[in-house]
Amino acid sequence: MKLKIAQLSDIDGILKLHNKYQIDSINEEDKKDGFVTTSFDREQLADIITQEQGIFIAKDDNNEVLGYVMSASWQYWSKWAMFAFMIKDLPNLTYQNLTLSIDNSYQYGPVCIDKSVRGSGLLEKLFDFALESMSKRYPILVTFVNKINPRSYEAHERKLGLEVIQEFSFNGNKYYEFVYDTTKRVLT
Repeated sequence: MKLKIAQLSDIDGILKLHNKYQIDSINEEDKKDGFVTTSFDREQLADIITQEQGIFIAKDDNNEVLGYVMSASWQYWSKWAMFAFMIKDLPNLTYQNLTLSIDNSYQYGPVCIDKSVRGSGLLEKLFDFALESMSKRYPILVTFVNKINPRSYEAHERKLGLEVIQEFSFNGNKYYEFVYDTTKRVLT
């Protein structure tokens, strides 16, 4: 498995994986194993790739994308109402004696791992790979998980060690908000 920062030529593979597990297109029987709620189009993926170098992918020997982690500045994410809501709340949160802001934190996620490689350690490897890059710019990672997605909660809390900083509601859904110190690594 090869880990790399995505390039424009990877968009088709990212979209193929994303659409397989996105809540609006996932097979109903697969929802229990986790899903992605945010939808993306080609232009949005091109923007995060060119402006942020913010998609970290895993490709197999056949050059197929089997996992991704997205990470980007709050400025990038601010176009989506959910993230604008989270940005507005950042000054109300403190982690490691820092009041959170758009300057000292970034939004991690969504994350997607193909079910054929779940449990293989790929999530942890991709997470650490993304942290290597993002920790150069931000000391704190922030993300959220929908409460109806227990598999994602378990992966982030138990496997990766993210900490719940608060719970919140948005647009009729309930979420856990997580934080993480970007100087730490999951795999040593």
